[in-house]
Amino acid sequence: MKNRKVVPAALALLALLPLASAPARAESSSPIQIALFNPVQIVPETKSVGGLRINLIYGVNKDMSGLDVGLVNSTKGVFKGFQYGIVGITEGKFYGLGDNFVNIARDEMRGVQWGFYNSARDAHGAMFGFINSTESMDGFQLAFLNMTQNLRGLQVGLVNVASKVPGHPVLPIVNWKF
Repeated sequence: MKNRKVVPAALALLALLPLASAPARAESSSPIQIALFNPVQIVPETKSVGGLRINLIYGVNKDMSGLDVGLVNSTKGVFKGFQYGIVGITEGKFYGLGDNFVNIARDEMRGVQWGFYNSARDAHGAMFGFINSTESMDGFQLAFLNMTQNLRGLQVGLVNVASKVPGHPVLPIVNWKF
């Protein structure tokens, strides 16, 4: 029974690590956010959250650092921390762990995405899912279908596509470029 408490505690600690290295909160940042759906939320979408954000249905903020939990979690700027829910969308850069059914980082992703569908423009780290899609992947992808244009790393899955890799742009089971 004691071992079951280790994983949630480790995830909470992981979520708080970016806060330790982050600069002091700006005046326009809040330590907590509770949202039913945007705009019915405590902190307006134009403000940042540094701490805990709970999105009961859908929440959106400028930047987010810390623990982000909800059905649909949306960040317009930079995300740093641990995100857990059904859909996680980051318009800017994503740093941390995304554990959602759908993970979307429209810019750079540094860390881990874990879900059914994972997507990032420029990924550095690991993606674990059913479908992984990037423009550029520097790291590891594990899925039924892995797709990228530029690969520097390893893809493991039934179908692995690295469209701009000379010699082997599509391979079953394993694809790589180092």
